[in-house]
Amino acid sequence: MNIHEYQAKELLAKFGVGIPAGIAALTVEEAVAAAKQLPGPLYVVKAQIHAGGRGKGKFKELGADAKGGVRLAKSVEEVEAFAKEMLGNTLVTVQTGDAGKQVNRLYVTDGVDIASEYYLSMVVDRASSRVAMIVSTEGGMDIEDVAHNTPEKITTVTIDTAAGFQPHHGRAVAFALKLTGDLNKQAQKIAKQLYEAFVALDCDMLEINPLVETKPDSSGAANLLVLDTKMSFDSNALYRHPDVQALRDETEEDPAEVEASKYDLAYIKLDGDIGCMVNGAGLAMATMDIIKLNGSFPANFLDVGGGATKEKVTAAFKIILRDPNVKGILVNIFGGIMKCDVIADGIVAAAKEVNLSVPLVVRLEGTNVQQGKDILANSGLPIVPANDLGDAAKKIVAEVKNAA
Repeated sequence: MNIHEYQAKELLAKFGVGIPAGIAALTVEEAVAAAKQLPGPLYVVKAQIHAGGRGKGKFKELGADAKGGVRLAKSVEEVEAFAKEMLGNTLVTVQTGDAGKQVNRLYVTDGVDIASEYYLSMVVDRASSRVAMIVSTEGGMDIEDVAHNTPEKITTVTIDTAAGFQPHHGRAVAFALKLTGDLNKQAQKIAKQLYEAFVALDCDMLEINPLVETKPDSSGAANLLVLDTKMSFDSNALYRHPDVQALRDETEEDPAEVEASKYDLAYIKLDGDIGCMVNGAGLAMATMDIIKLNGSFPANFLDVGGGATKEKVTAAFKIILRDPNVKGILVNIFGGIMKCDVIADGIVAAAKEVNLSVPLVVRLEGTNVQQGKDILANSGLPIVPANDLGDAAKKIVAEVKNAA
């Protein structure tokens, strides 16, 4: 699950992480009121969508010369003007694709006098079963280019969760950022705070870009502040964090994926034309691979799980067919805990309920397989049976091509 920047910053603040003052806004009026509550005289107006690259993004409705989704305002009047341009319009970034995302929320923050920008993120390193803290002196909007062109400027510090964050991890981060004196100590402290937040909240990913060093104030002191952050969570652990779960913004998610979550279906929309309904993530991945091997592309990943009911299978069919790009469906079930006759009943019920008009190939194997095959054969529906996965892939690709 992903959340918005302002929500992530509110969570990090609870762990003591330094962030600039900011207020979320759903309307132009709220954005203006937010600016009036901040110190000023500079403000930053930030579009809130679940995608990166907002600063370089463009609004569809504003033309090629439009500014991006992160703008510096020099007055409350400019905050109002930017809010009017952003709210309700579609922001297209490198991560949203051409469709973009509609901006329904803004985050108005106090301006920061920046001396340097850094990068710091954390992910789960599945190869080592540790948390990887990724650090670079080259923070900012071009971090992807840094990773591609100058990977030597990126340092990775791995942390064993059994031992936890140790002082030498903090020193490694501060050294990688080339900070000295008080800023070095601040870097060690913020690295520990971010790690504690990452583990305590069961995060999948936490990205700070940029982590900024402010210019010295009148007393000569400079600070490290989190200027932007992205945070995602392990959905399997959300039951432990009802406060985090409450932050979910379903308007930022694919409607089909939201519907699938209501039935505990693992669904991800893809760009192909063959819908897939499979039980088991590994079998689902193999099914998508073999569809591509036979010259076509999967329209989705959909794992109905090991204990699907007739109602669950019916819901899965409806979700697949919500995608107008689907030209055929491949059902690939290996019945262990799941019984093939239950799946067959669900397939027949769903096909009749949605008035199925695209080719359907079904491969069943496992518990009660013959009963399942008999149900499909006696359904009166044009269901194409398959003997194995290879046979199923060849048949659905051929059926779709013949129907075109």
